[in-house]
Amino acid sequence: MNVAVVGTGYVGLVTGTCFAETGNQVVCVDIDEAKVRAMQAGKVPIYEPGLEELFHRNIEAKRLTFTSDLAAAVPASDVIFLALPTPPNEDGSADLSYILGVAKQLGPLLKQYAVIVNKSTVPVGTAEQVRAAVGKGASVEFDVVSNPEFLREGLAIQDFMQPDRVVLGVSSDKAEGVMRELYDPFLDEDRPLYAMDERSAEMTKYAANAFLATKVSFINEIANLSELAGANVDNVRLGIGADDRIGRRFLQPGIGYGGSCFPKDVKALYKTAADHDYDFKILKAVTAVNDNQPRLFFERIKQHYKGDLKGKHFAFWGLAFKPDTDDIREAASGHIISDLLDAGARITAYDPEANEVASKKYQGQAGIDFADNMMAALDGADALIITTEWPVFRSPDFVAMKQKLAQPVVFDGRNIYETELMQQQGFTYKSIGRLDVTTS
Repeated sequence: MNVAVVGTGYVGLVTGTCFAETGNQVVCVDIDEAKVRAMQAGKVPIYEPGLEELFHRNIEAKRLTFTSDLAAAVPASDVIFLALPTPPNEDGSADLSYILGVAKQLGPLLKQYAVIVNKSTVPVGTAEQVRAAVGKGASVEFDVVSNPEFLREGLAIQDFMQPDRVVLGVSSDKAEGVMRELYDPFLDEDRPLYAMDERSAEMTKYAANAFLATKVSFINEIANLSELAGANVDNVRLGIGADDRIGRRFLQPGIGYGGSCFPKDVKALYKTAADHDYDFKILKAVTAVNDNQPRLFFERIKQHYKGDLKGKHFAFWGLAFKPDTDDIREAASGHIISDLLDAGARITAYDPEANEVASKKYQGQAGIDFADNMMAALDGADALIITTEWPVFRSPDFVAMKQKLAQPVVFDGRNIYETELMQQQGFTYKSIGRLDVTTS
């Protein structure tokens, strides 16, 4: 098929590249001309494991192209994906201006039947708004489909090529047939496609992310209580995760979820509930717990230094909201960095992939600089703070760590080390939901 993907962020670029990999002719459209030129020259604009290989292979096979001209991409396309930003408004609702703006442009450009697909995470009822916006200028038949994405940053290629499920919101047999044909290479008996009405598909995405966010906040509450009660949250999560009604995933305690999806989607679903006069009490609590986790962690650091952080120098391992991405949006690290700088501390930070993005964010801000490698970040620091569980951080040279740090102190916001190990290595070690290790 001929496929157009409008928007080349994480979702759009992965979507376009993976569809090209299964033999479709894909053109990706973006209004950022510099970004388009870079992609045409073979530069991948985001870090995502496995993407670069597929990206180059399909460019060389002439199945994957890029343009900033929507009018050049639309007329020949059988399927047009809208993978555009839906940033939160101040009230938590999703800003649909990008999607509806493009939808208005699509109508006059359609020259043949096409399926227009909402790939972005959008509120219930968006498919109807897109249908109306396209219809104002369209002179040919078209359909609108809701096809929410369930991609995890760092595992997006795997999630697209081997999905748990594909969800389609459709109101047309013709559109469903087109989409089933397009997705057929990715499906089998263990990877089903669920076709439903558009509103249910739109709700499914928000419900899935909100439920996972709930699991994260729940285990963080259990961790906080475990510290007070003398329990070890590592043992607790193993004990409850073995129950297949609960499952092990998303039960890792820490300093909260971040990124472009969970915070935004939880707030948007809460706003949808409010719009229907429903008080979604659980989501209110989920957000409150998550917002509080970085603050609690900062307070533990502050308490260790008896309330005085002025002049303290901290090494920082991890800036991205999770491993295997350079995405720092809504990352817990950002909240902790801000609190430390406000308290007069100094930071030397390192992240395997997010250094460049973070250095742009903090450019010109006093008190923070960036190291070229993880061990260099430790030089002369009063303590190490860990906020992202990158695999490279899990097996460091502990002897070298102690030599570089002014004091052998580690604040671990992701519980990447065993407390017994840190005690053996002679560190003061403070983690989440476990007893502290202190050196004499």
